[in-house]
Amino acid sequence: MKILFTFIISMALAAGFTSCGQSYHEKQRLSIRERMRLASEDSAALKIATVPTMDCLPLFIGVEDSLFQKAGVDVHLRARGSQIDGDTLIAGNHVEGFVTDLIRAERLKKRGVPLRYVTSTNAYWQIITNRKARVKELNQLSDKMIAMTRYSVTDYLANLAVDSAKPKYDVFRVQINDVNIRLKMLVNNEMDAIVIPEPQATTARLLKNSVLMDSRDKDFHSGVIAFREKALKNKQRQKQLQLFLTVYDAVCDSINKYGTLHYAKVIEKYMGVDNKTVKALPNLRYYHSSAPRVRDVTRARRYWN
Repeated sequence: MKILFTFIISMALAAGFTSCGQSYHEKQRLSIRERMRLASEDSAALKIATVPTMDCLPLFIGVEDSLFQKAGVDVHLRARGSQIDGDTLIAGNHVEGFVTDLIRAERLKKRGVPLRYVTSTNAYWQIITNRKARVKELNQLSDKMIAMTRYSVTDYLANLAVDSAKPKYDVFRVQINDVNIRLKMLVNNEMDAIVIPEPQATTARLLKNSVLMDSRDKDFHSGVIAFREKALKNKQRQKQLQLFLTVYDAVCDSINKYGTLHYAKVIEKYMGVDNKTVKALPNLRYYHSSAPRVRDVTRARRYWN
């Protein structure tokens, strides 16, 4: 009897171990299958690199509210903290499009990355000085540090400011790629000035920091969404792009109708700012997709010639 009982227990344990083993391997197979499915979906989706700035708001809303999906186009965003990360993704064929500026895009084109501008955006940048630096005019940037990022409109504006003001001593341009880190460095008194877009510029102004230059005063509309030409040769990608732009235009209309405050939660989630900043944002208008002005493209192109 004792031998029989021992045999039954042994068989039950063996069956249990076998069952557990099968369950584990089955889970592994399911996991691999799931990863393959997700990779396939991602490959087929329209992938766009974004940064945590207000020019990306129509894209964030489109994804957050499933508007692209409802229209029949699967859009996957690659959220990054800096435009330079977007350059890497677009140059490496990891995304079909990215939100950028004309200075960056024209440099990439010059370096052999064919791009198509599918729309301009409402992006603008401000040079904001640390209130503790006691800088009220551009020529007072002499011997000061200004945070920007190379090969971009922030680099262009920093150079424009220095060249126009001709400060007595050098202005030290410090490369800080991530826009939110750039803002933190101003707030923490690690930088004398920064070149920054919205909504980070609003946060800086709320903290009593002064605006020295605004790109809108220079009549240079630099913000764009660009796609790889090679990707758009595919008929399926062309169809995706048309649907994407249809939704983009509809979202722009919605923002203009209800205001940015209506989308406060989206702005806070995707841009990392608080509600106080959202409430203080200027009245931003969003426009239907349209190519950038020829004179803006020419201005950016000349910067690299």
